Amino acid sequence: MFSVVAPRYDFANHFLSLGRDIAWRKATAKTLRPILERPDSKVADLCCGTGDLAFELERYSAGRVLGTDFCRPMLQLARRKARHHSTLFLEADTLALPFPDEFLHAATIAFGFRNLASYALGLREMRRVLKPRGTLAILEFSEVRWPVFGPLFRFYFRHMLPTIGTLVSGVRGPYQYLHDSVSRFPNQQALSDLLCAEGFQNVRYTNFTGGVAALHLGEKE
Repeated sequence: MFSVVAPRYDFANHFLSLGRDIAWRKATAKTLRPILERPDSKVADLCCGTGDLAFELERYSAGRVLGTDFCRPMLQLARRKARHHSTLFLEADTLALPFPDEFLHAATIAFGFRNLASYALGLREMRRVLKPRGTLAILEFSEVRWPVFGPLFRFYFRHMLPTIGTLVSGVRGPYQYLHDSVSRFPNQQALSDLLCAEGFQNVRYTNFTGGVAALHLGEKE
């Protein structure tokens, strides 16, 4: 599914979110700036797609930024975009990362966590590769909390976005999947509880655009 939408993926994301996805990624990178600015830092963006968040992380990095994904067409686009960047992209499954234990100072995953076959197994694997006191940042769609905006957004997301996404991407199906997968995804508190259950500490979240997206942070003890 992601292979067939890869050629129009960036444009569709920016168009359907009115550019807010760009701001959300920038905010995520700024949140991790104290880690990224350390010369010894190693940070990986998982399910990196075409690399947009990895490049934002690189903007502040004095160390090494990596990107991983198992969708080869997405990675090919990321590597083309990386010609003037230092980020290294690896083909890898987030449920079986090619990193040793306690390797990363931070890991990010933007709009990819929702697609994992097992949230619990994904969190365990991310926790495995983080150093003690390492940070996990999950940027994902969530539950809209603004009272007036919420119903309007849900109408757009359910009835309009799948059709517009099909027109923009030229592919039928993926943007209906987007709606369906977001509808089933844990809300802010439920995802926080899941992080805590898998051993992460100091778990907190920040809502973006009234909860259209939320950034969850957790630390390995």
